[in-house]
Amino acid sequence: MPPAATAALPACTCGRLRRATRALTQLYDDLMIPSGLRVTQFSMLRTLEREGTSTLSDLAQALLLDRTALSRNLDPLVERGLVKIIAGRDARTREVSLTRSGGQAIRAALPHWTRAQAQVSARVGAAKLQALVATLGEIETLHPDRNNDAR
Repeated sequence: MPPAATAALPACTCGRLRRATRALTQLYDDLMIPSGLRVTQFSMLRTLEREGTSTLSDLAQALLLDRTALSRNLDPLVERGLVKIIAGRDARTREVSLTRSGGQAIRAALPHWTRAQAQVSARVGAAKLQALVATLGEIETLHPDRNNDAR
């Protein structure tokens, strides 16, 4: 496609969202350094805190991750004793739960996460940020596991 034709195309929604996500993740990670958690780890711990003990499959679905990515993200949390993985109710499943240390890590990281939230809100504006969060919730429904119309 000639350069003039590609210049007329609208910006790629996915590409822009991925760049914005990387920028936002870096801001949160930088501010959360004192907690020893990355924002992705903090999010995973908070999901476990909210959902309670979950099968690996259920946690992967809640986080919109495939099982391999979930395992890769859980490994450092298991090594640090923030989560534990045990045999599930049947031989085919494993369950993951937050440990007491994991709960303490959430509480220790919360002020740093709150500071990151405040910086984003101040920069973007509270109303625009609230609209963005609502829009992102709608975009999540595009995932096959979240789209009830696709079933």
